[in-house]
Formats: sequence, C-alpha cells, structure tokens
Amino acid sequence: MFYRPEEGHGLPHNPFNAVVTPRPIGWISTRGASGDNLAPYSFFNAVAYVPPQVMFASTSAKPDRGGTKDSVAQIRETKVFCVNIVEYAARETMNASSGSYPAGVDEFAEAGAAKAECATIDCPRVADAPAALECRLTEIVRLPGEANYTVFGVVSGIHLRDDCLRDGRFDVSAFQPLARLGYMDYARVTEVFSLRRPD
Repeated sequence: MFYRPEEGHGLPHNPFNAVVTPRPIGWISTRGASGDNLAPYSFFNAVAYVPPQVMFASTSAKPDRGGTKDSVAQIRETKVFCVNIVEYAARETMNASSGSYPAGVDEFAEAGAAKAECATIDCPRVADAPAALECRLTEIVRLPGEANYTVFGVVSGIHLRDDCLRDGRFDVSAFQPLARLGYMDYARVTEVFSLRRPD
C-alpha cells in the first residue's frame, strides 16, 4: 500500500501514528495564572546532551486557550515546565489526566496524581514519577497545520526516584517505562539488553 497524506489513506483509522512507535510519553506539568496543569504528550523526546534539552509537540487546541492547549498556553506565560516520566504502574493516572478539562481544572486532583514542587522552577511535578525533568523554555516553534506547536526546553534540574538507581545507573527495568503506540494502544518495556558499538 502507498498513499499520499493529502489524498487520504482509505483505512478506517489513520495509520500514521502507528508507524513511528513506540514513542516515549512526556507527562507535562505546568503552572500558570489559572492554576496547575498535567497532561501527557506522545510526541516527546530528548534532543541534546550538553546542555540537556527536551521537546514535546502539541497538536490540538481547546476553545478556551486561543488555538492551543493548556500546557503550551501556560508555558508561554511562565517560560517553564516539567517533564514527568510515565511508568506502567501509573498508566491509569496518566490516562485520566488526558481528558479535555476546562482551563483552570487541576488534572493532578482529577487524576489522583501525587504532587510535589520543583526545585529550580516554580512548577509542580508528579511526586512519585520515576524521573522528572525541570525545564526552562528555549523556544516554541509553530509547525504547519492548524494547532501544531513544538516546545523546546533546557533541563535545569533532574529528580530520580531512589528505587530506580541500581549499581550507579538509572535502571529502566526498575519501573517499566510506558510507551505510546498507534490508535489507543500502549506498550511497556519489560526486557532490556545492551549492544556495544563497533567503534
């Protein structure tokens, strides 16, 4: 099968987001004039080591947020955000925070996520996440499309949960990272192996 996106695929559901998988989930927390916010984004990744930098993309809008969603609107306002890493054990909590709540609704409370304060920025974080990356905004890039924005941030502080540190390494097998597949599908990391580069 071959199709041009602008001409459609003819399938019952769009296959595009099932092609690039698995994708890590950035559980983005923000604070703004309307309160605290927590929402998952599956267009998320780390993009640089020194200094450490991350990105996430928001691809839809809410009528009460001027062409974007709560996360991007509040990051525009405060210039900070936190990326919380999602583990399999938090799948239901993460999913509950993905609802289309009105601006000002605290998804931490709605989803039952434990909240803690960040150390280097004025922002909440998920208290029991395996890791949390405190970020300062570097750039918001408008992408082609109606409501597509990519947010870049430099990491100013990193929280690592103690039980995820083993033999001097942050061990993902300790918490089984949750990943986004296509459609309504997810996966968890249950097997880890190493490969040495030839050079």
